[in-house]
This record gives sequence, structure tokens and C-alpha cells, in this order.
Amino acid sequence: MVRKFLIIWSGQLLSTIGSNMTNFALTIWAWEKTGTATALAFISFAFLAPTLITGLFMGIIVDRFERKLLVILGDIITGTVSVILLLIYTFSSLEIWHIYLLIAITSPFSQLQSLASETITADLVTPENYIRAGSLTSILNYGSQIVAPALAGFLYPIISLTGILFIDLFTLILAIFTVIITPIKEKKIKLHSNKITDNLTEIFIYLKENKYFLTIITIEILFWFIHDIGGSIFKPLILSRTDGNTFILGSISASAGIGGVMGGLIITFWGKIKNRFKGFIIGIMGASICKLIFGFGQSILIWLPLQFCSSLNFPLIYSTRQGLYLDLIPSNLQGRIFAFSSWLRLGVGAISALLGGILADRIFEPWMMTDNIFSPLFGTQKGAGMSLLYVLCSVGMFFVGLWGWYSRKRMRN
Repeated sequence: MVRKFLIIWSGQLLSTIGSNMTNFALTIWAWEKTGTATALAFISFAFLAPTLITGLFMGIIVDRFERKLLVILGDIITGTVSVILLLIYTFSSLEIWHIYLLIAITSPFSQLQSLASETITADLVTPENYIRAGSLTSILNYGSQIVAPALAGFLYPIISLTGILFIDLFTLILAIFTVIITPIKEKKIKLHSNKITDNLTEIFIYLKENKYFLTIITIEILFWFIHDIGGSIFKPLILSRTDGNTFILGSISASAGIGGVMGGLIITFWGKIKNRFKGFIIGIMGASICKLIFGFGQSILIWLPLQFCSSLNFPLIYSTRQGLYLDLIPSNLQGRIFAFSSWLRLGVGAISALLGGILADRIFEPWMMTDNIFSPLFGTQKGAGMSLLYVLCSVGMFFVGLWGWYSRKRMRN
């Protein structure tokens, strides 16, 4: 693994922990302030909505300008917004709408930083290390999900939102410093046109001319669409099956984080995946099988190990996907294709979240309250309908993987 990548990665790890601590603390503050789930949902919406509008244009920017500078710019804007938030809170005038507005401002620049970080990987590591770089990125995400809530939950009563914001700013400064001190030789990128419409059209021309990559992105989006339907009912499923036991829910979430970190470490130290597409499909099918068994479970003895095993597969999915993207996409298109994929992912995620709630509340839960063919497997108590829906989503994900496996053989022939 190239030393330059590890230096930047370590800074981004600290910054991600700091950012997630702030997100967690803001969630607590918003709940204390309003006591409504709607307020918390609007925080997520405030982050999501701007990226759906600006996503593709951020990809064009990443392909036009020096990516190292864009990483720094994204961090600086995020830091500036944190300072504004800190000042407003210090003077005791923070309102919930301030948070919505500031998150909406930060969102596009956060995406810009993320896209620039992903695409700059090709300038920091050799192609044979793309998989390891991707697995380290997954460790960054999963690790911060474990550490940040625990730290923020412990520190918030002691140092309040002010202290959490100071920690966030400190880690952000460290991340910016690691990028500044790291020399990066970026490939010179020249776009064929300066027109935005031409730049966007090139995405679809590339997809039309590259059936192999089109297959990859189709499999990816179908997988996440079905996955996120199940993901949207994951917490309600556990809470309804355990009579609202938040300790069990927290334990299962922690096992997911630990599984993700372990999976990332295995790939980082192993790192030799010759057929990346095959690894991508195996990861999808492995996660689907684990989630399928999880859906049949009705106790923590089943849920904990299955959630751990399921999460072991996601670093494989992410790292092989990133390796395929960096291998197949020309440098002058990487920003736009990564942005297009992210844009699709966010869009289907929003639709899936809506569908999951409607299907669970309006169809599956009422149906499973009465005896039917599935009652011996799932019961008729609260949560049975969501369990059935979760299992069906897992079956759907598995068939997406199976189709991908068949497509691989067909393309090879």
C-alpha cells in the first residue's frame, strides 16, 4: 500500500469520526429541542435533497479541476459551516431551521469532497492495490460508525454540542493538513467540451458503448434498490420483535460495524482478488444469504452472528466495485461516472425508503396478523409482516447476484 494514500486515509478517518460525532450530537440536540421524529427525518432530507440536484454537476467539476484542491475545498467549506454553527449555538440562538439550512449548504460540498477523494485514489495507488484502497475506505466508514456514536453519546452530556463541534473542527484541520503535505501527481485531464450538456451526454455515450460497465452499474443499482427497502424496515423490525428493546438494536448495529471492519481488514491484508467482477457478485450473494437467514430469526442469538456475517461481505462489494470503476472508466470521465452512480444510488434509496414503509405498514403487517401460509415461519405477532418483507428483499438481492453471475459467464463467452 502506498504511503501517500495511508497518510491521507488516516486524516480522513479522524475527520469522518469527528463529522459523525457532530451528526450524532445534532440528532440528540434536535430530539431534545423538538421531541419529534419528523425533525430528525428532515435533517436527513436536508442532506439528501441538494445532492440529488447538484450530484451530476459535481462530477463535472471533479473532472475539470485538480482533485487534491477539491478535497481541500470540500473540507474547508464543511469546516466553515461548523464554525458558523458553533457561533450560533454559543450565543444561544440556535434553532432547528438553522441546522436544516447549514446541512443543505454543506451537502453538495461534502459530496464534492467524497467524489474527489474516490477518484484521486487512482493517482495514489497502483491498479493492483485498488482493492486494498477500497477496503480501507470501507474500514473508515464502518469504523467511524462504531466509534463516533459511542464517543458522542459519552461526551455530549459532559461537553455539550460546543465540545463536539470543537472536536470535529480539530479532526477536520488534521485531515486538511494531511492532504496539503502529501504531494500528488495527478493525471492531466482534458475534457472534449466545455458545455455542461456535452459533459453530461458523454456519461450516456460511455454507458451505451461499454456494455460490461453498464451491466455492473445495473447490478449495483438493482441490488441497492432492493437492499434499501429491507434496510428501511430494519430498525422497526427489531424493535417490534423485541418489544422496543433498544439495547438489542444497539448490539446488532454494533455487530454490523464490527463485521464491516473485520471484512475490510481481511481484504486489506489479503487483497489478492484476481477477478473483481466475480468478487463483486460473491459479495452480493453472500450478504443476501446472511440477510435471508436473519429475516427468519426471532432472537438476538440468530440476529447478532448473522448481522456480523452479512456485514463481512460489504467491504468486498465496495472494494471490488471501486476497483472495477477505477479500472474501466477513463480518468477524464471518472468524476462524472462516480457522481452518476452516487446520484442513482441516492435516488433509489429515497424511493426504497418510501416503499419499505408503505409496504410494511399497509400490506405485510396487516396481512401477517391473520393466519396464512407464512404464519408457521414468521408467526402472527407484531413484526411478522416486516420479517416476511425482509426475507423477500433478501431473495430479490440473491437473484440480482445470480443474474450477475449468469451475465459474467455470458460476457466471458
